[in-house]
Amino acid sequence: MSKTKTRAPESTLEEAKYLRHLADHQVVVRVKLSDNQEIEGTIEFFDESFVRLTRQGQPNLFLFKHDIKYIMEMK
Repeated sequence: MSKTKTRAPESTLEEAKYLRHLADHQVVVRVKLSDNQEIEGTIEFFDESFVRLTRQGQPNLFLFKHDIKYIMEMK
């Protein structure tokens, strides 16, 4: 009897829920990029390819998701 392996789903939609929560509540986050640069701001908008980060007194940034290592909430 052979077992077939089931593949993990391509997307669970949890990423979109979390980013929506951060944007709706204007949570200040620190984004660490693949080049180890860190940027702080609030998420204003996102889609499947990028995140728009709004920063105080500095230009807003569009960050490609494939360049993001992680997003950490600042308390």
